[in-house]
Amino acid sequence: MRILLTADLHYNHARSRPLADQLIDEMNRAGGDVLVVIGDTATHEGDLLEQCLSLFKFAGPKLIVAGNHEFWTRGDDSYALFIDELPRRIRALGWQWLETDPFITTDLAIVGTVGWYDYSFAQASLEIPLRFYEHKVSPGAAAYLGGSYAHLMDHAGDLTPRALEIVARWNDGRYVKLRRSDAEFLSELTRRLDQQLAAVAHVKNVAAVTHHLPFAELLPPSRTAQWDFAKAYLGAASLGRTLLQYENVRHAYCGHSHFPAAAQVNHIAAVNIGSGYRWKTFKAIEL
Repeated sequence: MRILLTADLHYNHARSRPLADQLIDEMNRAGGDVLVVIGDTATHEGDLLEQCLSLFKFAGPKLIVAGNHEFWTRGDDSYALFIDELPRRIRALGWQWLETDPFITTDLAIVGTVGWYDYSFAQASLEIPLRFYEHKVSPGAAAYLGGSYAHLMDHAGDLTPRALEIVARWNDGRYVKLRRSDAEFLSELTRRLDQQLAAVAHVKNVAAVTHHLPFAELLPPSRTAQWDFAKAYLGAASLGRTLLQYENVRHAYCGHSHFPAAAQVNHIAAVNIGSGYRWKTFKAIEL
């Protein structure tokens, strides 16, 4: 079975959209049996999600998971978007919402989830206390911005000079409103993923797709402290642990970091698609 996979089309970004158009044309010409899009297709606002997905001219099953950018909202409830609006809109376009509807054949199953983060990929070398990761702001940025971040500096005695030099924010903190902690949301998703995997335990070959990274081996290399701060939000070790419990999971695919990577983690061949704002790519694989 020939499967085409891509991620991070970011169709709501002006500089990204023409590249996404070009990539989709290439994928339409490439042909295959199953199409998989692994999150960050477009934000939910407006109809850019529909515009993007409607460009795929594909006769076979079309599968999708959300990314964190689909959760961004000026409203107050990203969780409702995830549970109600996004799956409804996706299904109306003729796509399969992998978050709750795995793709299953006699010999192959594809399961999926947006995944999330619990700061298990945070870099200890940055010496940043947990409370800053929870608020998605670095110590240097909290000190500079003040306001709603000022309370984070109340016990600044645990901050090293290195931590205070780091100025960065993760924008999910501004635009994602889950009404639960990141760890609670991730736990909900991993439970659902585990249920999917248990349901396909009889299938010989299983591929898992997660927008967020399931393995630290797929993290981008270190560049700057700001870059390394972002690693806390790229994925979670618990995603990988869930996949590794099942011997029939042979492949894992993700996106999100905009950095191509591949690693063999025990019995799982893990691949990060590697699309970004300024470049797009897809994988054509035979399973």
